[in-house]
Amino acid sequence: MADLTDLGCCSCFSFLRKPSVKVGRPRETDGILSQDLLKRQSSEDLDGSFYTGDDPDRSFYNGNDLDRSFYNGDDPDRSFYDRDGTDYVHESDDEPPRKRSEDIILSRAQSGFACRESLVKETKKVFRSEDELGNKMINQYVHLGKIGAGSYGKVVLYRNIKDGKLYAVKVLNKPYMMKVRVVRSETAMSDVLREVSLMKMLDHPNVVNLIEVIDDPNTDKFYMVLEYVEGKMVCDNGLGEATSRKYLRDIIAGVIYLHSHNIIHGDIKPDNLLVTSTGNVKIGDFSVSQIFEDDDDLLWRSPGTPVFTAPECCQGSAYHGRAADTWAVGVTLYCMITGHYPFLGDTLQETYDKIVNDPVEIPDDMNPQLADLLQKILCKDPGDRITLLAAAEHPWVAGDEGPVREYFCRCGFGRRKRIDFQETVQ
Repeated sequence: MADLTDLGCCSCFSFLRKPSVKVGRPRETDGILSQDLLKRQSSEDLDGSFYTGDDPDRSFYNGNDLDRSFYNGDDPDRSFYDRDGTDYVHESDDEPPRKRSEDIILSRAQSGFACRESLVKETKKVFRSEDELGNKMINQYVHLGKIGAGSYGKVVLYRNIKDGKLYAVKVLNKPYMMKVRVVRSETAMSDVLREVSLMKMLDHPNVVNLIEVIDDPNTDKFYMVLEYVEGKMVCDNGLGEATSRKYLRDIIAGVIYLHSHNIIHGDIKPDNLLVTSTGNVKIGDFSVSQIFEDDDDLLWRSPGTPVFTAPECCQGSAYHGRAADTWAVGVTLYCMITGHYPFLGDTLQETYDKIVNDPVEIPDDMNPQLADLLQKILCKDPGDRITLLAAAEHPWVAGDEGPVREYFCRCGFGRRKRIDFQETVQ
């Protein structure tokens, strides 16, 4: 098969191989449910209740098969995961094996590459009680109510009686997560533990902060205590240029920080972007994120949300994580400006067809600088797609404030990489 980077840009990018499995509409629907699923991760909860995976019509996979892929895993040409269970492409027999994300995280931590000054608190015991008003408590946290739900658990608002602050706590079901396979050698619990390990290293004003992990071996629940961010990005009617620019600057700053630390988010979209009371955007949900070594961001597994999937990821082939994240940032910008998705079909295959083949529609009355940015960031060819570092300096992004500033983190890992690269070029 031809290399994706040789196929040209934008509308000349041809669909070499269509997905082998079509995702049809569920019975007795008009296609709305199918489209709603395409806007979410494969097994995300639809109605806010705790989803156990028993209903096959509410996910892309057969409910009896604890594999979260979008397709029949028996087709080796369409699998999003590596055949031996890793998240990377195969190397030849002459090349050394590539490290797993968990091994890289451990090595990074042992080398002191952590941006945080204070460590994430780890608690191994759960005490259940009630406060004076009868509200349920977990350790020092008072239960105030559910604020969200997903495939493996829910997000609950708690108040810490020690500092009086509010926290968002992800409450996850360990037994179920240990059964669900995300790749052949890993379960959903592996993703959660990787997410925790990644978040333990991170400290950036545009990234949600992990405060504490509560994991009692004698209970079925796993708790991730996160900083509480008041709002969620809602793009239904468009946000206007000024707000979209402000939000995009924060998103670019956060994703550049992640990329400079060799971290691919993997699921950038409005649902994973939280907005503080002061209007700052924070990136959350690192459940499908990956970390890599030596700037080699070539990945295989593509577990993100269909409508935010980059064209090169629709082929079932290897792709570069940074470029895929950049595409998702572009789709998010398009949603913020227009209030709708640039590419959306009634089924997974139709959506992928549109992503790969259809040119992005730019309104005639759009600001020319903004139109230029959208064309560059939603370029079909990942080799020609604008990088986030270049987007940070784009005239529309810069506006009156100037380019997005580089963040100097405590560990200096990203900056050292940049300096080493510049010295190599010189």
